[in-house]
Amino acid sequence: MFVKKAWFFSPLAAAALVAGVCGSAVAVPAESVEDAPSYAQGPTSVEQLSDEPLAALPEVNEDPETPVVPRCDNPYKEWTDITSKTPYFVKSMMPGTSFKDGPGGTMTVSVTKAGIVRGSITVGGEAEFSGLVVKAKAKVDVAIGAEFAYTVGHTYTHGVSRGKYGHLQYGASGYKMGWAKYKTSADRCSKVKIKGGTVTLPTRELGWTWWETNS
Repeated sequence: MFVKKAWFFSPLAAAALVAGVCGSAVAVPAESVEDAPSYAQGPTSVEQLSDEPLAALPEVNEDPETPVVPRCDNPYKEWTDITSKTPYFVKSMMPGTSFKDGPGGTMTVSVTKAGIVRGSITVGGEAEFSGLVVKAKAKVDVAIGAEFAYTVGHTYTHGVSRGKYGHLQYGASGYKMGWAKYKTSADRCSKVKIKGGTVTLPTRELGWTWWETNS
């Protein structure tokens, strides 16, 4: 079992969960995992992950209305790079995978229905998403995938501090990554950013994340 700052993972465990509580409190779905503690202390820049020879070209803005006479020997190309990465918990979006209980007591949650944890992209379509999965798997972490299935059979229990509310969320350890698509500039001396955004991708390390709040 992987444990990192209150993140609890088990090998391909499972889907939609049910909570049982010791004491008078009743487990209810938590609204979000955004406040959950992260095992990352900030984004880590991804440098020299690109396999594109033109990636080192300086980035410039380009006016498409202004013709430029080519001055450099670089070929015209379009390519996509991963520009940054941050370890990130990718939560399951399936119903019954997020729980809150308290104050105090004990929370017990179980996977009772199979489901999936799937990555997401802020800008771009399925083509960009699929391409980034391949690039991230090769350049960031071989365990990355577009989605991972989980099955029934995992139960987890955690005590809640006196006066606090406990939260348990099922999902996968993963990454939030910045990405950008570039093209060679008209003068072939620089690169121009076409578009970019962020993508969150899970790894095969599935399990629970735990955190507490005052209310």
